[in-house]
Amino acid sequence: MNRYQEEYNRKKMSARQVLENIQSRDFVFTPMAASCPDALMGELQHLKDTGVKDVILQSCIPSVDYPVFHDPEMKAVMAHHGWFFTAGLRKANAQRLVSAVPQHSTSILRKTLDRIRYEGRRPVLLTTVSPMDARGYMSLSISSIYEMDVVRAGAVLLVEVNPNYPRTFGDTMVHISQVTALVESDRPILCVDPAPYTEVDATIGKYVASLVEDGSTIQLGIGNIPNAVANELKSKKHLGIHTEMFTETMVDLIECGAVDNTQKGFNDGVSICSFTMGSRRLYDFLDDNPMVLFKSSTYSNDPYTIGRNNKFVSINATLEMDLTGQAASESVGPVQFSGSGGQAETIQGAQMSPGGKSILAMHSTYTDRDGKLHSKIVPMLTPGAAVTTSRNDVDYVVTEYGIAWLRGLTIAERVQALTKIAHPDFRAWLLEEAEENHIW
Repeated sequence: MNRYQEEYNRKKMSARQVLENIQSRDFVFTPMAASCPDALMGELQHLKDTGVKDVILQSCIPSVDYPVFHDPEMKAVMAHHGWFFTAGLRKANAQRLVSAVPQHSTSILRKTLDRIRYEGRRPVLLTTVSPMDARGYMSLSISSIYEMDVVRAGAVLLVEVNPNYPRTFGDTMVHISQVTALVESDRPILCVDPAPYTEVDATIGKYVASLVEDGSTIQLGIGNIPNAVANELKSKKHLGIHTEMFTETMVDLIECGAVDNTQKGFNDGVSICSFTMGSRRLYDFLDDNPMVLFKSSTYSNDPYTIGRNNKFVSINATLEMDLTGQAASESVGPVQFSGSGGQAETIQGAQMSPGGKSILAMHSTYTDRDGKLHSKIVPMLTPGAAVTTSRNDVDYVVTEYGIAWLRGLTIAERVQALTKIAHPDFRAWLLEEAEENHIW
């Protein structure tokens, strides 16, 4: 037994014992999505028994709706802050048990660490890691979007070691000497198969793909429309990947030869990402794969870093857009739905890139609970809606009815361009509202 294994064994304990390292006034970070350590998160209510108070819990797209999120007794123990909401957090928000933090992915951690220092708190990171190697290193596995930055800020590191998590490269390696306590687990990693998409998604995918030239560097998200876009990109050549989320569809693009990362002009030969979530096939592809590097979002989403890539194309979704081009992508009126993520930064970075383009894609309509059809292109945003992408930054907008290129257009020209890609049933209404409200 080497000294690293001896240190590992000394730090191994039960989940509750690990959590007893949390102190009053600690600021506890949890990782992105499926990186959340179930063994620890499932026991987090144990903090009620330890006597700690005034703890802050920071989550971001937790993939499991843990009971602790809905326990009103935990309010006396900790406040829950959310960087990006899920359905579970939307429910907890309605219960006033979590509050959203407005953020950009490249600056939110710096701002949070500034707060921690100002308030005299201690950072703590709960996360899942892959097993330790012979030199004492573990991998942060499927997310390093801000986790490594937290570690470098001197956080107390409490981990779940799980052999089902892939070993990845980049800003991912932590050493056993940096770990305060650990628990072992062999729970299955959360697997999510690619979402099927509709004919409307396929139509939007074709329009978006028509804007992507051979040799482009792409950023894609998760969901129906990005999956449809990726399917249409399979005929392209010499694409590169520089993205926040590495998706299942990117494996398809690499394996079919559309992506070879040869013409990025920056980080040639490798795909850059910050986190991932998907199927077992995706995790197996990433395991011990040095051609995919996981980097902090302060790097991957930095507009200036993005702008160093050739023909960078950002592809994002939005919930609602007004006739001037303002995009509300994270709230429905004043009610938080998701989060800003890296949308604004990738949009800005794409337009700094030589030959770059940024695309916002959406269905032209949605149907409410009563079956009534509504336009997603509106004269003015729903009152209280958060503007995720400003009208100053919007570039291409795509619906199933076509493409509107808003770069450099006047307000009057934008009204005409956006009306043309709105659902036909709402076009006359949009023009009437623009006239009545002096949107010109």
